[in-house]
Amino acid sequence: MVPRYLVDFDLDKLPQVKTDVIVIGAGIAGLFTAIRASETGQVLMITKKSLLDSNTRYAQGGIAAVISDEDSPEYHRQDTLIAGAGLCDNDAVDVLVHEGPEGVKDLIRMGTQFDLENGVFALTKEGAHSQRRILHAQGDATGAEIVRALSEKTKQSDRIEVWDDHYAIDLITYENECKGVLVQKPDGGRVYAQAKAIVLCSGGTGQLYRYTTNPDIATGDGVAMAYRAGAVIRDMEFIQFHPTSLCYPGAPRFLISEALRGEGAVLRNIRGERFMEKVHPMLELAPRDVVARAIIREMEHTKSTFVYIDITHESPEMIKHRFPNIYEFCLTYGLDLTSDWIPVAPAAHYMMGGIRTDLNGQTSIKRLYACGEVSSTGVHGANRLASNSLSEAIVFGRRIIEHIRTLTESEPTPAIAEHSHRPEGPMQAIVEKRLKLQKVMVRYVGLFRNAKGLEKGLEELRRQISVFDSCLSKREEFEFANLLTCALLTTQSALRREESRGGHSREDFPQTDDTHWRKHNLIDRNNGFTEERIHD
Repeated sequence: MVPRYLVDFDLDKLPQVKTDVIVIGAGIAGLFTAIRASETGQVLMITKKSLLDSNTRYAQGGIAAVISDEDSPEYHRQDTLIAGAGLCDNDAVDVLVHEGPEGVKDLIRMGTQFDLENGVFALTKEGAHSQRRILHAQGDATGAEIVRALSEKTKQSDRIEVWDDHYAIDLITYENECKGVLVQKPDGGRVYAQAKAIVLCSGGTGQLYRYTTNPDIATGDGVAMAYRAGAVIRDMEFIQFHPTSLCYPGAPRFLISEALRGEGAVLRNIRGERFMEKVHPMLELAPRDVVARAIIREMEHTKSTFVYIDITHESPEMIKHRFPNIYEFCLTYGLDLTSDWIPVAPAAHYMMGGIRTDLNGQTSIKRLYACGEVSSTGVHGANRLASNSLSEAIVFGRRIIEHIRTLTESEPTPAIAEHSHRPEGPMQAIVEKRLKLQKVMVRYVGLFRNAKGLEKGLEELRRQISVFDSCLSKREEFEFANLLTCALLTTQSALRREESRGGHSREDFPQTDDTHWRKHNLIDRNNGFTEERIHD
């Protein structure tokens, strides 16, 4: 169904470059990993837009790490395991909570300026955290500040070469070892980039859904590339929908940070009534999947397309200081965060599954690593704990580089060619195809799922697989092929898991079933679906 390669090629006829480490992606995972890799070797960064275009730049809330004397790694561990709903890997969580603080220090050494209060780090609290442990920057622009600092550090390095506006089409492998990457240049020409190790930091699959907090670049490229190469993909059914994105005519689905609720904001239905009291003892700070589904049910109950988030009880000075970015953005649409209730609704936000890795970030393919949202390290389980993603990226980015330093040089790539004889011709209406795919995912593979809908969705997605029979040449065509691959993996995994857990909710199987389903869904193109039991 999904071909090994998206395009025809002959490596012997392509221009070739060689470096020590290739990093694909320019979010916190890519930038941090590239900087660490450059300490001992040459690095090639490949980004399909620029260093400033990534999901990280839009991260508002912050980064979770044990900094306060009142906090502890054990508390952080417990919160992560509870949010992960029984599917976290204990060893991976231990790595995160113990190594996260040192990773934050690395970010500071690289120039990141986190907010301070009276000379100490200003810490906030978000959903499912028992302690204040979220560091933030410029109030609610943490991601932008981290990207600023790491981008400047990257530009200063003479060991990091950045290829902006280049598209990584496919991974080149030989005998289960990754040799390099087939890359398309801005002018449409192609080049074969080789390295001792390749690190995928290409982000998630947010554009699977019409309503998403993710930028346009989040098209699942890394997962799809790795799947085509034969890597094991894990737990694609677990998609996190952020409970509160702006829902206002003419406005994009702008993220209204969970940190608002951490600072006391409450949710109200269109009648002005609070409703989380009847849902969960943690009220508005319940795990994200709980809050998102509660909002959808309240919208259905009140026949509305949104609920309100209300922080008007706090002082205008506090709101403007703590949430300057959200305040200014809402104001451009005539909404005043200091005096108005803000209309919000859930939107696709984060992919908990991805390419399965070990504790060193290595995938099932030798010399291929994955870091950040594209990876499945085992930290997030069935539902990511708020602000753990930035911590995960730096913790496992450090481990990846330490492991790469133990590798010997790769053997030369043998002559590899792909001649599938795909017919040439313009792709038909990619924008329409993408919108149709998104509508299928929203309708059948959204916050609430059932077998009938998932089977219908799978049937509609399979009607679009003729895209793989076409001669692809443009970035938009590659992105659609990757989105379709991820949509198929997500829908098949959701149909397979006959229970409700974390970010996966089945109306026909509403209970969590630890007896039969405390395990991971694995899939690779060579073996299909397999399972991996959870070990305490």
